[in-house]
Amino acid sequence: MTRKQTDSPTEALTRRDFLKLGLGTLSGLALLEMGGASLLFMQPRSLEGQFGGAVTAGPVDSFPVGSVTEFPDGRFYLIRADNGGFLAVYTRCTHLGCTVNWQPAQNQFFCPCHASSFDAHGDVENPPAPRALDTFLVQIHDSQVFIDTTRMTRRDRYTPDQLTYA
Repeated sequence: MTRKQTDSPTEALTRRDFLKLGLGTLSGLALLEMGGASLLFMQPRSLEGQFGGAVTAGPVDSFPVGSVTEFPDGRFYLIRADNGGFLAVYTRCTHLGCTVNWQPAQNQFFCPCHASSFDAHGDVENPPAPRALDTFLVQIHDSQVFIDTTRMTRRDRYTPDQLTYA
């Protein structure tokens, strides 16, 4: 009489069971890695030290009248108006926060996301942007231009009293 083998704790692991266990372990590790990467991706980035502070733009004379100068690290454009006043506008569109670009040939700021455009003072020319570009405080000391990017000023439209003069 032959004896039927029974499952026992000392039974050897079959090749099929080994492959199932290996693939299950590898799949579990892959899911953990993807989950961890997803959580890291969704965490807010710390902008400390990268944005928000006093920026020394340079001497007043280095900005010609009627010019627009981009400061990518400060995230603003420094506008020197035709009458000599200074205005610092934030690079973010007031519609959905896309980065606006200065187009010197058209003398306007343009938002590539939804085609909003702003004039040379950041005032809305073409919606869907609901209002003018936000501004930063401009100060002039000893013929040097300083921009304070710690606090934005929200505005509905451009008015000449927003300019700072040397």
